[in-house]
Formats: sequence, structure tokens, C-alpha cells
Amino acid sequence: MPRAGGTSRLFVDEAVIHVRGGKGGSGCVSFRRELFVPKGGPDGGDGGHGGSVYLVAEDGIDTLLDLAGRHHYRAENGRPGSGNNRRGRDGRDIYVRVPTGTLVYDANTGRLLKDLVRPGQVIRVARGGRGGYGNAHFATPSNQAPRQFTPGQPGQERTLRLELKLIADVGLVGLPNAGKSTLLSRLTRARPKIAPYPFTTLHPQLGILELPGFRRLVLADLPGLIEGAHEGVGLGDAFLRHIERTRLIVHLIDLCPPAGAPMPVQAYRIIRRELEKYSAKLAQRAELVVGTKLDLAGAEEMLTQLGSGLGLRVMGVSAVTGRGLRELAETMWQRVAEVRAAERAEPLEKVDLGPEANPTTPPVSLPEERATRGRGKEGGAPPGPAIDVSAQADNVRAPGPCSVGRIRLRAKKRTKQ
Repeated sequence: MPRAGGTSRLFVDEAVIHVRGGKGGSGCVSFRRELFVPKGGPDGGDGGHGGSVYLVAEDGIDTLLDLAGRHHYRAENGRPGSGNNRRGRDGRDIYVRVPTGTLVYDANTGRLLKDLVRPGQVIRVARGGRGGYGNAHFATPSNQAPRQFTPGQPGQERTLRLELKLIADVGLVGLPNAGKSTLLSRLTRARPKIAPYPFTTLHPQLGILELPGFRRLVLADLPGLIEGAHEGVGLGDAFLRHIERTRLIVHLIDLCPPAGAPMPVQAYRIIRRELEKYSAKLAQRAELVVGTKLDLAGAEEMLTQLGSGLGLRVMGVSAVTGRGLRELAETMWQRVAEVRAAERAEPLEKVDLGPEANPTTPPVSLPEERATRGRGKEGGAPPGPAIDVSAQADNVRAPGPCSVGRIRLRAKKRTKQ
């Protein structure tokens, strides 16, 4: 992915990262050899599980800029087991913070793995490998001195494509210089850049509209669209994805456009065509048409002509004088409330993450995750094929720590009588 430069790096809504779970630690082959303990038996411990990689949706993060500079996330490997039935330590998990509203795709297959729409959502994207069994697991009445162990399994590895779609109740769309940023600054405490030239807004801006009765709406000011935006003209449709999450589209139209600019009816149809070409579902979203700059001369007549030409109800506002702003805010709240009621009536869509990406139980805390990721019942099937090291077991002494493929025979000299 090419690295962005200048002001374009301040807002990043796409990133590609590579995640890998930690490798499980291998089991140990060891026998207990102590004074006055004849036939101590096998005491090789199991290997620890490898760490996993998680994505966590958090509020307060509105860009993928942090992930654009770091592309690899590798969890810690599990430690191998050792003698005296000591189990290896589990690898530490990695939690990667992403903005709320991030879509997680498998970069190789293009499959949607998860849509993180709620703060605090956690998804495991790379599971750590299971630790291997030590030779103590293979002890049976007929095989009291097993010399088998299983190596740790490798962790899951995949490349992910992250796509951010801002979550807002209302999206402000329109041609350049339609008054979107000015309206956002009057309705909320946001302070977007405002200037008398096109494409002043280079990336989406969010603001919170406070209404009486502890009511709140999130507004999104999107960069201006022009004809041919779906083909990459102007800023293109790079930011149209952020409208897909909005419950209401507020279409702002300049009632007194400058010379050479499209007239209000034509301006409305241009934006509608761009929305329809980008997504048919987006074109069916609830819409509110608003005429801006009502304080200019001749704006009243143009507002009437716009309503009759479109056959729709068109509201008129003036961000300079504040005329119509209160009515617009209440209308937006009513329309959004209707959409919310319709959403609650619809059944929730289930996303299949597959057997590799979806844990059997949601990771709530680290101790529970470790408990649910255990080996299961005692004496169950080993996590991998056992390796027999009996051929190299005779007369082998390794006083150091236990390792894969070696037998640790702990011997102590007899004390002099």
C-alpha cells in the first residue's frame, strides 16, 4: 500500500495488516530420578499455548492511522514444558485497538469476517497454537516409561484488510460549496475548515448535535461530490462508504449558486445519480432535502421553484442568520427516530466467521480465555502426532533445561554414608 503524505495522512480509512498467533510450546520428555524414589516415572510437562491476536473496537479513535505505520502483529510463542510436570508458560496475547465501525476482511479471499459496530467488541483474528503434550500424558499400565512427546502447533496466520466506515446518524452531502461545513459548525461544536473555494473539506468531519431532553445526534460532513465522482472525478467516491452507515441523508443545495454552477434542480439530480451509481441500496436511504443560504436575495423564490420542480418537501435554512436551524434539527431527530424504530423491528444479521476466526465463546477476560482454550479432558487425543525418542533414550543425560527431541534425566549423586 503506498504511503500517504501531507494532510492526507491525518485521516486513514483503509489499512492492511498481517497477524500471526504464537506457536505452541512443545512437550517435554523427562523422568523423575531422585534419591529414595525408585521408578519415579515420567514427569515431562506440557507446552504452553501460543498467544492470540485480537482486535478491539474503542471509542475515541476515528482513524486507522496507527495501523498504517505498523503492518505486522505477532503474538508471543508458548514456552516448552519442563521436568517435574511443569507446564510451559502461555504466550501473551496482543490486543490491537481499532475505531468503532471497522470492517475486517480476509485480504486473500475478500470475505467479511466481522463488523465492529459496538464499542468494546473483541474478535480473535489469529488463534495461537496449542501446546504439545509431555511424556507424562502417554503413560499407561502397559507403557510406564513412555518416550513420546508432541510438538506445539503453529499459530494461525493471515492477512487482513481493515476498512473504516464512520458511524453517524446523519450524513451531509451536496456539491462543493453547498454550505455543509458551515451548517455543521452552527449545529454542533465541530470546527471544520470553511473557505470560499471548492473541496475545502478533504476528509469527513464529525459533530454532535445536542437537543433538549438529553437527545443527541451524530452528524457527518462529507467532502463535496461532483458529476462523475463514481468514476474518480474530483475526490471520487473514496468517502461515499461513510454514508452507508448513516440513517438519514441530508442533501444540501445552494439556492443561489455562483455563475457557471448547476442550478438547484440540476444539482440535486447530479448527486442523486452519483449515489445510485455507487449503491442502489444507498440511493433508497431516507433523505431530507435542504436549501441553504436562505439569507441571500432571491433565495425564497428559488426555494419554491426547487420544491415544485422536485415534487418534494424542501426545507430552507440560513447558517448565517440561524433561520430554520431549529426546525431542521427537530426534523432530523424525527426522521432518525423512525429509522431506528424500523431497525429494531428487523432481525439481526448473523455473520459467519468460520471455524478458524470465531471462538466458541466470546473472549471476556484473560483468565476465562485461558480456561476455555485448555486441552479438554485428561487423556484426550493429543494435539498432534507423537514423536518417539526411545531410540535415543539410552544412556542420555541432559542436566540442562528440557528441550524438544531430548530426554532430561535428572540424576543425583548418592551421599556418602
